[in-house]
Amino acid sequence: MRSTFFSLCLMLGGIGISGNAVAVETIPVEKFLALNQFEDIKLSPTGEFLAATLPAENRTVLVILRRDNLSVTGKVVLEEKAHVKWFDWVNDKRVLFTAAKKQGRLSSPRGTRGVFSVNADGSGQGRVDNFSAPSTHFDSYYVLAVLDTLRYDDNRALVLLFNDTWNEYQVARMNVNTGKLTEVPTRAPGKNVDFYSDNKGDVRFATSLNEFLDTTMYYRESESKDWTVINNQQQTSLNVEPIAYSADGVIAYLKIEEETGPDAVYEFNTVTKERKLLFKDDTVDPEFALSSPLDGGVYAIRYLDGIPKYRYVNPENPYAKVLRGMQASFPGAAVVPTSFTKDGNLGLYYVYSDTNSGDYYLYDLKTKDATYLASGSPDLDPDLMSNTKPVKFTARDNMPLNGLLTLPKGSDGKNLPLVINVHGGPFGEADEWGLDREVQLLANRGYAVLQVNFRGSGNHGRNFEVSGYGQWGGAMQDDLTDATKWAIAQGLANPKRICIYGASYGAYAALMGAVKEPNLYACAVGNVGVYDLAKTYTDGAADSNYGKARMDRWFGSSATAANSPNKMADKIQIPVLLAAGDEDDVAPVAHSRMMNDALKRLNKPVELVIYEKEGHGNYLMKNRLDFANRLLAFLDRNIGSGSQAK
Repeated sequence: MRSTFFSLCLMLGGIGISGNAVAVETIPVEKFLALNQFEDIKLSPTGEFLAATLPAENRTVLVILRRDNLSVTGKVVLEEKAHVKWFDWVNDKRVLFTAAKKQGRLSSPRGTRGVFSVNADGSGQGRVDNFSAPSTHFDSYYVLAVLDTLRYDDNRALVLLFNDTWNEYQVARMNVNTGKLTEVPTRAPGKNVDFYSDNKGDVRFATSLNEFLDTTMYYRESESKDWTVINNQQQTSLNVEPIAYSADGVIAYLKIEEETGPDAVYEFNTVTKERKLLFKDDTVDPEFALSSPLDGGVYAIRYLDGIPKYRYVNPENPYAKVLRGMQASFPGAAVVPTSFTKDGNLGLYYVYSDTNSGDYYLYDLKTKDATYLASGSPDLDPDLMSNTKPVKFTARDNMPLNGLLTLPKGSDGKNLPLVINVHGGPFGEADEWGLDREVQLLANRGYAVLQVNFRGSGNHGRNFEVSGYGQWGGAMQDDLTDATKWAIAQGLANPKRICIYGASYGAYAALMGAVKEPNLYACAVGNVGVYDLAKTYTDGAADSNYGKARMDRWFGSSATAANSPNKMADKIQIPVLLAAGDEDDVAPVAHSRMMNDALKRLNKPVELVIYEKEGHGNYLMKNRLDFANRLLAFLDRNIGSGSQAK
């Protein structure tokens, strides 16, 4: 039986199935909207405790538990719309964490000042970086991030400091108990700098970002040496970043953009300064590296190519062997090690799939036994979920595209009502294989769902992302059209029963789909979207030099009325559903009002709902439930069993 050590309040009734799928159990809407019991769990260095983050309605809670009986020994509850951004054990009894604010569920987190702590017994809660010593160099700094928890030092962590007045970064080693800082001998080599430490906790790499959004990568042999440039993106057009080290620290593994195709992993010999290609996947970028908990040596690189996969740097490493064994034990699932005890004998592994939001297992390297610990989402039965499979197709200009297709459980996969579900971003974001609650809700109601990684999306190399720049309403939109026509050609979609739906950028794409393809879609849904590109460009460019550079890169010359759906409402011939939050500072509610007004003036069928005190994506269950039911009812009227387009 699955553990339910943090029960969530469930559930009310569902609504009927629409479409041509074989009837299956109708799962209540609320079950799909319920939050996972936790976002992440990490073992303490001794294995006596667990630290876990729990998503609540409008915040993220941090809890400490005893591993033997899962009893809660400590809890940190942040203010509304505040979330634990990062956390980790720094010694046997103490956890450090940082926090971020999110105006809405779909917005990006904005880090708050400082680093915080809590002890395993719940004591010691508070901000660690309250520097009180008079007239020190660090008086006007605050901790921006924790760079390294320093596996060899139980009392200190490597932190990144920032000074607002001077716009200056600095690195220091911070006593995790007192907040006392010891300066690392370096000055930031430029503005907007990220630093990277080696297996010993020494800062060896740095990356600066200029106002044109180009990076410069620096390296130094030790903390007493000067920085040297090893890559200037203005000259090479390619970005470089370190991702791992060999156990002896001689080899640094770099993720480097390629002229064509996905990013590659290179070995950088820190002695000879030579680079050697290690891995380059045919389709996707490397996601992250896995390193030994004992010596920090990298043993595998993970890739998200549909179902995630690993390529092994050191296949004989004992942790590589355990990972391969765990994968063999869970065919059709993805396995990710999340944390280990200090001696490396006990590991915590996360196992998930397209029908299971995730289970945690403890693996004992001595006994070679795996023990189930807890489930992320016991409210959703994997046996009742629909499978999601990776698909590939080609755009009209022969650009290779990929996506994810979810068919209703029990269906024959033919002549189904289809929802084109467009991800947000758009740049650098990508749909990833795994259980998507909203997709599963739609599939449970009889809809096929196609998610498309159109050009501009992440995970497929620099050229693929860059090919989307300036293509709002252009080639990015054409990719969605081509994907829709592919689904029709495959016979899986009923050509008269297709709706396009998305949030944020996806909402823009949904309305542009209605503009550009009035005969392809039967309806369109936009949630927290932007619909006037000139306004979006102007608002974003006013932010800063970086904001203007970002808008110039993203929009180019596409930020015009010709690519703004609110300026072309006369071309929309299908019913539209719009939703927005009145406190949204990412896609201001004015966009939804302008879109709605433009359609209303032309007597077009449109429905607008604005949620009070919500931002970029609803936090409150009552509002998420209201939108989900509106969405299902809208789909049913237009492409479901209640529609006339059979």
